[in-house]
Amino acid sequence: MKQTPLYDKHVALGAKLVDFAGYEMPIQYAGINQEHEAVRSSAGLFDVSHMGEFIISGEGAEAFLDYVTVNDVASIQPWQAQYSAMCYDNGGIIDDLLIYRYPDHFMLVVNCANMEKDLDWLMAHKPDNVDIMEMSDKTGLIAFQGPKSREILQKVTDIDLSKMDFYWFGVGNIDGHAATIARTGYTGELGFEIYADNDAVGGIWDAIMEAGGDHVEPVGLGCRDTLRMEMKYALYGNDIGESTNPIEAGLGWITKLDKENFIGKDALVSAKENLSQRLVCIEMIDRGIPRKGYPIIVDGESVGEVTSGTQSPSLKQGIGIAYVAKQHAKIGTELGLEVRNRNLNCKVVKPPFYKEGTVNT
Repeated sequence: MKQTPLYDKHVALGAKLVDFAGYEMPIQYAGINQEHEAVRSSAGLFDVSHMGEFIISGEGAEAFLDYVTVNDVASIQPWQAQYSAMCYDNGGIIDDLLIYRYPDHFMLVVNCANMEKDLDWLMAHKPDNVDIMEMSDKTGLIAFQGPKSREILQKVTDIDLSKMDFYWFGVGNIDGHAATIARTGYTGELGFEIYADNDAVGGIWDAIMEAGGDHVEPVGLGCRDTLRMEMKYALYGNDIGESTNPIEAGLGWITKLDKENFIGKDALVSAKENLSQRLVCIEMIDRGIPRKGYPIIVDGESVGEVTSGTQSPSLKQGIGIAYVAKQHAKIGTELGLEVRNRNLNCKVVKPPFYKEGTVNT
């Protein structure tokens, strides 16, 4: 398995390490629930260096990215980030990703498991006036998330974080180490994602841990999953994938069907007109935990399936994300959930499950 530049930190901290997309990654340190609560109430430090980074440059970079992604790339200002997706011609999702616009180039941040597929797709469609540089193995990435993240990070950086709005970023120093600092994240809390060279990311990790003291904890991929589920943030391979499209996945807000042309446009226009299922939030009425693959039942018939589920540490009840037939997707609809040959009651609720997040503060 591959190891991130922070691997030795995880070992020293006693993390439980697992294979995640070919990387030896920390699933937890003190425990998922404790780490989840640390991010919701104070601050947590994640190693997400397994993510992929591509630099896209050249005079045709904007037009190229506008063609291969579903969102409006031309609308991104320098020093602004955008959430988007790449689709096949049939509308199936190749990957969801972040686009960062620097003054003279773009950076794409993609899911680790899709790096090779994404790069092949980009290279296959690249015109001559675009250059693509794969930087994943040279780039470390830390996610620092939680309501206290800004005040802690401000102690060790020369960027004025109070002036950085959600989905904007800058380049500066953290404890003397050059870094890109972005106000983005995957938890629903105020937070930052920090990109730096492999040889710098360890020093940045240590500086943040020292500056935060008792108010920051190292946190693993286990609570990253429960945090994102409470916000209904899609996970590739669970809630979205090659067999689903952005419209049914609730990502119509990033899918600009009025763009002149992009890969998958015709299929997505048709998908909007012929929508048969929706990705919804379900909350348990009976005691039980929705799990990936559990059928959603109405009148003895399967009308959908859970794609992600957990016992919510914040809400103390079972929650899930599921595709259900369109006619059963209305908020407030009561459904059945088949759990080990038992039929439990649940209902469709308005996202996100957790509504007290600090992400916009």
